Amino acid sequence: MQTKRSIFTNRWLPYVLLAPQLIITLIFFIWPASQAVTSSFERQDPFGFRTTFVWFENYTRVLSDPSYANALWNTAVFAFGVVAVSMGFALLLAVCVDRAIRTARLYTTLLVWPYAVAPVVAGVLWWFLFNPTIGLLPYILEGFGYDWNHRVSGGQAMALIVIASAWKQISYNFLFFVAGLQSVPASLSEAASIDGAGPFKRFWTIIFPLLSPTTFFLMIININYVMFESFGTIDATTSGGPGQSTTTLVYKVYVDGVAGLNIGSSSAQSVLLMGIVIFLTFIQFRYVERRVNY
Repeated sequence: MQTKRSIFTNRWLPYVLLAPQLIITLIFFIWPASQAVTSSFERQDPFGFRTTFVWFENYTRVLSDPSYANALWNTAVFAFGVVAVSMGFALLLAVCVDRAIRTARLYTTLLVWPYAVAPVVAGVLWWFLFNPTIGLLPYILEGFGYDWNHRVSGGQAMALIVIASAWKQISYNFLFFVAGLQSVPASLSEAASIDGAGPFKRFWTIIFPLLSPTTFFLMIININYVMFESFGTIDATTSGGPGQSTTTLVYKVYVDGVAGLNIGSSSAQSVLLMGIVIFLTFIQFRYVERRVNY
């Protein structure tokens, strides 16, 4: 079978077509990343008038700081909670929509809307819902004998940012799970049904293993979302409190760099955060991908 190949008559045309994306990547990623790496080896006064090259002193201080270890633990708990909740609910909703064929388009449209909401808007929305003074949900929980006040409880504050962040990400995961479910051949499930397999057994033994590429992809996307895009939600809901119980790595970069004007420490934390994400992505592709069935 002969494959079609695209032949450009002008040798510079491919480079012209790639130029806009390369320029955007250079300006908004490569250049800021290189500036962060450079600043991580420097000490700068708050007004930016004097810069001193200090080698790895910023990294040493960051890694020996107990608050950074606390932020690392908070990030691990936050990442696990958001990935589990957002992907779990998204898969459940996708299965429900896949079974409701006639109204699937309506459900899909309604469930996609939260993804268009900005992270800070999602944070403000859930802040109002869980506000101990004027919120509706604390009033309902009080009727069940549960006292909600995330301003003084670190565990409740962590639950709040997990719910707010996961709620926004469910729509994205839902779209991919629906597409993955629709690509699963119906003949496999029908054959298992004839053999006597129930709905749950058919799902866990046939459908879910075939969704492993989609699940693997969404796991990587969700971890990157937690690491880099959750700042607005945290800042609008808890501002890292109470007592730094919801201060994650990305939020600590903001606190030290923007609020504290410690540019060197903030840059070192940015480089470490980028290294952690690269390491986690490598682990996923190196070991987790082996269990993926393509």
